[in-house]
Amino acid sequence: MADGLWWLPSLLVFGAAAVVLGGAVVGFRRLSTRREQRELEQGRAAEVQAKARIVQADDAVRDAEREVAFVEAQFGAASARELRTTVDSARAWLREAFLLQQRLDDAEPDSAAERRNWTVRIDDLCRSALAAIVDADAALTARRRAERGAGAELPALREEAARLERRRAEASQTLDRLATRFDATALAGARSAASRTEAALAGAAEALDEAERRVAGSRPVADRLGVAGDRVAAAERELGDLEGFELELAAAQASATEEAAELEAELAAARQERDGADDADSGARLGAAIGEVSAIVAARGEVSGDPFVDRDRLRAARDRLEVARAAARTAQNRLDGARGALGGAIAIAESQLRVARAAIDRGRGGVGADARTRLAEAERQLVIARQEPDPVAALDAARRATSRASDAEALAMFDIRGG
Repeated sequence: MADGLWWLPSLLVFGAAAVVLGGAVVGFRRLSTRREQRELEQGRAAEVQAKARIVQADDAVRDAEREVAFVEAQFGAASARELRTTVDSARAWLREAFLLQQRLDDAEPDSAAERRNWTVRIDDLCRSALAAIVDADAALTARRRAERGAGAELPALREEAARLERRRAEASQTLDRLATRFDATALAGARSAASRTEAALAGAAEALDEAERRVAGSRPVADRLGVAGDRVAAAERELGDLEGFELELAAAQASATEEAAELEAELAAARQERDGADDADSGARLGAAIGEVSAIVAARGEVSGDPFVDRDRLRAARDRLEVARAAARTAQNRLDGARGALGGAIAIAESQLRVARAAIDRGRGGVGADARTRLAEAERQLVIARQEPDPVAALDAARRATSRASDAEALAMFDIRGG
């Protein structure tokens, strides 16, 4: 009997070994999971810093884009092309950074190594964009200084700065008056221009004071006069936008009134088409669009204090209604319906993108990376919609572009209101 159980000790040994091995595997898995979570937490700070870097780089690129026209007027088309090339390169790096940020923000789980690599890449891309813009700006500043005489320029610059300061004070009074009639969101762009004007004039005054001290000490003043001249020029550009803001606001109001009247007429025509539609499904879809647009028209009072938002929403509503009417009139098979709706869907996406861009431009540095990332994703989806040969896939991409742009607008408005 004992000889028949010779295998029992071996079985016990192998069983114990299997238990130990299983426990070790479970322990290693738990340890790996904890290590992964710890690495993810350690990378949060770098991801936040990368978002801030995106905002900084995006603002720098936007400022450089505005500078191109001034460079062309001052130095000619060749210099403007050089700056445009630099700006285009910086914008391309920024687009890649936005794409990587979208991957970080989406709902799909990513490993700590992937998130760390993407964050490092975002930081590198933004640094490259900033460095390119800084180098281009330094070259322009040097050229402007070289072409600006440093002789009797100090009194002229002082007088010009004083004149601009008087204009700035008058423009600020106008803004305060407008603030009694319009929401803060409507005035956000003008307030930002006023702040930039004030900062530019303060910088000019500081540089001129330093130049006077250098004159008294018989030291070179060209560099300080160059800085003062650049600040004065920047203040004058910003003042031009600021002083024309009231007219821009009035034009937005008039445009919103026009859009509302035209939209009412289109709603009446759409109701007739819905009532006379033979196809129940297309009639129902048109009816739903009419309900959505009617709700937007009825809710105009909620945004009456911001004519820009009022106008842009009405335009977007008209685009939506036109798309619905086109779809109801065609009423073809799935592919034909997709082809018929694609143009309108792209128009909606473009319209909503304009709304989102306008909101971000008005908010400037007050708008965070989330809104800008959604905007970049919307632009990417719109490119896909234009290039996709399959009309159904293209239509889906256009709708995603509209959704991302709507998210970007909502996030931008939230940031502007100080949320």
